[in-house]
Amino acid sequence: MARIGVFICHCGENIARTVDVVSVTEVARTWPGVVYAEDYRFCCSDPGQSIIRDAIKEHNLTGLVISACSPKMHEKTFRNLAKASGMNPYLCECSNIREQCSWVHHDKEVGTEKAIDLVRMMVEKVRMNHPLEPIEAPVTKRVLVVGAGIAGIQASLDLAEAGLEVVLVERNPSIGGHMAQLSETFPTLDCSMCILSPKMSAVKEHPDIKLLTYSEVEKVEGFIGNYTVSIRKKPRYVIEDLCVGCNECVTHCVFKKPKFPDEFNEGLGKRKPVYIPFPQATPQGAFIDPETCLQLTTGKCKQTCVTACPKDCIDFEMVEEIEEVEVGAIILATGFGTYKPELLPQYGYGKLDNVYTSLQMERMLSSSGPTEGEILLKDGTAPKTVGIIHCAGSRDENANIWCSKVCCMYSLKLAHLIQEFSEAQVFNFYIDIRAAGKGYEEFYLKVIEENVMVLRGRPALIEYEEQGNNGKGNLLVHTEDTISGTKLVVPVDMVVLSLGFEPDKDAVQLAKTFNISRSPEGFFMERHVKLAPVATTTDGVYIVGGCQGPKDIPETVAQASAAAASVLGILSKDKLIREPTVARVNELNCIGCFQCEKVCPYSAIEHKEIRDHDGNLIREVALVNDSLCHGCGPCAAICPSKCIDVDGITEEQIYSQLAVL
Repeated sequence: MARIGVFICHCGENIARTVDVVSVTEVARTWPGVVYAEDYRFCCSDPGQSIIRDAIKEHNLTGLVISACSPKMHEKTFRNLAKASGMNPYLCECSNIREQCSWVHHDKEVGTEKAIDLVRMMVEKVRMNHPLEPIEAPVTKRVLVVGAGIAGIQASLDLAEAGLEVVLVERNPSIGGHMAQLSETFPTLDCSMCILSPKMSAVKEHPDIKLLTYSEVEKVEGFIGNYTVSIRKKPRYVIEDLCVGCNECVTHCVFKKPKFPDEFNEGLGKRKPVYIPFPQATPQGAFIDPETCLQLTTGKCKQTCVTACPKDCIDFEMVEEIEEVEVGAIILATGFGTYKPELLPQYGYGKLDNVYTSLQMERMLSSSGPTEGEILLKDGTAPKTVGIIHCAGSRDENANIWCSKVCCMYSLKLAHLIQEFSEAQVFNFYIDIRAAGKGYEEFYLKVIEENVMVLRGRPALIEYEEQGNNGKGNLLVHTEDTISGTKLVVPVDMVVLSLGFEPDKDAVQLAKTFNISRSPEGFFMERHVKLAPVATTTDGVYIVGGCQGPKDIPETVAQASAAAASVLGILSKDKLIREPTVARVNELNCIGCFQCEKVCPYSAIEHKEIRDHDGNLIREVALVNDSLCHGCGPCAAICPSKCIDVDGITEEQIYSQLAVL
C-alpha cells in the first residue's frame, strides 16, 4: 500500500499569486494513498528540504509528489533528497504547477482547479510507480573536438592538460579559425597571432592531442561514454610528418606566379596550387589544392614541385582514408559564417571598387597580409576617407534580425587602426553602439576621442561618383543622421562592411550528424540557456563558440573551458549512471514490423533473433539498447501490437492518470 507525501510549493508569489496553494493542499489530503500533505513557501530551499526529509521518516512515506516548478529545474534535487532518505528516487515525481499552471492563468479560481488536477494526476502516477534502478555504462576516456579555431584549441588544451586523450578534427589544412585572420583584438589591441600562435603550437606538440587537419566527421554512432566516430581524412598530397615547410615546392611550382584566390586572405591575394595557408599555419606544412593542381586535374604536369622537394614528401597517389575513433564525449567548436555581402546589393560589394568586407580589412591591416599592413585602394594609393557600415546583415528584417554582438566593437577597432596606419578620416555609420564587455565602453570612448566620426543611421545606398574632389572617383554613402533627422550624402574613398555572424554553411548537416537541435536562427541549440549553456539535448555532446551563437573571443574561450570542465566531470568516472526510464519490448507480442525502429530518434532499436533449440531462426523481434534509449516514447506510441512500454511512463499509468480527472 502506497504511502504518498504531497508537498505544494508557493515559489514565493510565482505560484501562490494565481493558485490557492492551501486549498490544493487540503484537497490532496483526501486522496487515496496520500498520508501527508503540506505547503511551504520555497520547497527547494534548505528548510523546505528539511521538512520533506522529516516527513519521509515520520510518516514512513514510500512515494513523493513535489508540486512546484518544472522538473527540469529541481527534479534531480528532490530525487537526490529521496535517495538520501532511503527511498527509491524514481518513486519521487514533480508536478509542474508553475510553468504549466500559474504562469499561464490570470484567474485564481481556474488556476487552482487546474493545479488540483495536475497534482492529482501525479499522485496517481506515483501510486502505480515501481522502483527503478539506474543503468550503468562503461566510459571511454577520450574526447573528440570538432573544429580547431580558438574554441576548439582551448577546449583541447584544457582536456589534454587534465590527462585525457583528445582527437582534434579540423576541416581546413591549418588550425586557427577566424581568429588567425584578425590583425589585432579589441579592446586591448593585442596582436591576434601573438596570442593564438603559442596555443596552436601547444596543440601540435601536446602528446595527448591527436590533430587531424583537412578532415571531416562522417558518422557518429553510440551514446555518452561510448561514441564511435568515423572521420574522413582527405589527402593533402604532402606527407605531413616529413614536410618541414621549406617552401621549395611552392617556389618551383609550374605556375611561376600565384594565380588562384587566396582563401585565407579573403580573396585579396593570390596563391599557387601548392601553398602554405599562412606563415604561422599549423601544421607548418605545404598543401596541394586538388581543384587547381594541374597534376590532379589533368594528369599533365612536369611535377617540378616533386623534384624540388628536399624531403621527398609529395605524394600524388594519396587517397582518402576513413579512421574510426572511440570517444566518451564530443565538443563541437565548428565556428560561424559571415553574412554574404552580395545579398546587400545596395552597398555594391563586388560591383563597386573599394568596397570591402570587415575580414578583408583585417587581412589588409595584418603585417602578414596581402598588402603587408598598408591600407590601399584598388589603384594602389592610400585612402583619405573611409566609411565603416555597422550591422551589415544584422538587425535587419530583410537579412538577419539578430544582433551579432561583436560588430560594434570590431568596427571601432578597425576605425582606430585605419586612422593610426593611414591617417584617413573614418566615418562609422551605426544603429546603436553596443559595448557590453570588460573595457569595451572605455575603448569606445577612446576611439571617439581620436576624432573618429560616428553617425547614427543605417546607410540606404552606396553609389559611385565619377569625379571627386581629389581628382578621382568617390563612393557616395547615402544615409541619415537619425539624431538630427538630417539626410546626408558622405563621399568616401573606401567602404568597409561590418558583416554580421550567421550559422556556418555546414550547420544543417552537422546538426544531423551529431543529432542535436538548432535554434530558430540556425545556430546549435543548448540544452538550457541558463542552466546548461554548453550542453545539448544529446548527452555527451557539447557546443562552444560561434557555432552556438555570436560571441567575442573572451566569451568563446570561457565557454570552451566550461565545456572541457563538463566533459571532465563525466569522463573522470569509470562508469556512467543513466536514467532507467527506457523503453521495454514484450517479445511475446512483438510481430517484428520494426515501425519502432523507423521513428526512434536515437537509433536505439536493434534486431534480436529468436531461434529454436536447433538454432533455426524463428523470427526477429525488436530489442531496445538501454544505453541509447532516452525514454522519449514514439516507439510505444506507434507500435501496432502495443508491446512497448517505457519504464516509469507506462500506458497503464497514463490511463490511470486520465481516469482520475
